Amino acid sequence: MACFCSCIWGNPDPGPVRLKEMQQVVLDTTKMGVDCVVVKSGRRICGTGAALANAPIVQDKSYFEVKIQCGGVWGVGLATPTVQVDTVPLGSDTNSWVLTSEGTTLHNAQVITRTKQKINEGDILSISYDHVELNFFLNGKSLDCPITGIRGSVYPVFYVDDGAILDVQFIDFTFPPPDGFDRIMLERTLL
Repeated sequence: MACFCSCIWGNPDPGPVRLKEMQQVVLDTTKMGVDCVVVKSGRRICGTGAALANAPIVQDKSYFEVKIQCGGVWGVGLATPTVQVDTVPLGSDTNSWVLTSEGTTLHNAQVITRTKQKINEGDILSISYDHVELNFFLNGKSLDCPITGIRGSVYPVFYVDDGAILDVQFIDFTFPPPDGFDRIMLERTLL
């Protein structure tokens, strides 16, 4: 009878249940430059080159952070999946929009804006994107250097050169996202 009841009403103590490991947004080792190194479970980039995240930005308002672990030449922003990840600095073509280590925002080899604040080792840059504006924050304060006119499917992108090391953070942020913004959500296909 216990077997029958268990079948009908379920086992009251099924024991530990294994949950499938949730996929996370990280740097994509299949979309990085040949001299680029990605370590720390897809959260640190060093070497020379660029890497895209493994997920495009599909939701309305997204947010991520990067810590400048070691200075050098670097850039952070957004890029299309066709960006040339072996060519740095990014921002010199129509496939990327970045804030550089010199404090300039670049797209299509054009300087869009220059920040007035110096970005140093240990600083945390936050990036928000709402499909209208790409905004950058330094240690929680806006740099007032928005980039507009971004079109198409875009991914977070990071590039390094000359000894730069960047640690990316797609969850568990140091600074709270702006109102209405959240971590990058993975697109799910419904069957």
